[in-house]
Amino acid sequence: MYFAALLARTEDGWEASDTELDDVETLSDLADLAREASPDEDTVLVLIEQEDGWFGVVRVDGEDDPRIYVSDAAAAARSSYGEILLTDELLGREPGDDGPDLDALDLDGTEDGEPEDDAGDGDADAGAAESAVPHGPVGDAEILEDLGVTEKELRSMAHDALSEIAESLGASEVLETVR
Repeated sequence: MYFAALLARTEDGWEASDTELDDVETLSDLADLAREASPDEDTVLVLIEQEDGWFGVVRVDGEDDPRIYVSDAAAAARSSYGEILLTDELLGREPGDDGPDLDALDLDGTEDGEPEDDAGDGDADAGAAESAVPHGPVGDAEILEDLGVTEKELRSMAHDALSEIAESLGASEVLETVR
């Protein structure tokens, strides 16, 4: 199960809104969605979470390039929302060097974190996908440092990470209203 929300920093504090990512296909689309949430070019955080699988934070400050942190790249790679965040730059690859063709892989069932039942030829392809994407966190672990969440704290978060982040920002109540 996924949860996605926008937290926009305003003069009066944080404002939250849940967001649908169905029409978001690229990181640029996601950044545009975040910018629309803050016409004054204030900081906007896009928080994405797959229950017990991974979480991601995208930070957009005005027209600056988005900053990204993903808690588990390999888990996120098996998710359509995670794939949006896992850019070539974030994974340290040259543009166009996608490794195995992830669209051709049979990832049915893995999106919900469920293991595949059969040990057939899908295992070789799944292993190729996992080797193309590192296990563990990727991205800018200092993404929230100036907002009170240290790199160490961010890297140690696992279950209910978005609530922990919101609490550190003083935005837990507004996040809970959209959850």
